[in-house]
Amino acid sequence: MNYKAAGAPKKGRNAPRHAEHNAHGSRKKPFGQREDKAALLARMKAAAAAKAKAPS
Repeated sequence: MNYKAAGAPKKGRNAPRHAEHNAHGSRKKPFGQREDKAALLARMKAAAAAKAKAPS
């Protein structure tokens, strides 16, 4: 009898099964730089101002 195979299964590794197609540092985003929060906030404020200015 194979006692090695009779035990509990091994726990999974904490790693993703695949790489994202647009991950930071990949070919599609070669420099891997993320937007800083200031640029995000500026975009959000501009969108909110445009939405408030547009007639309903």
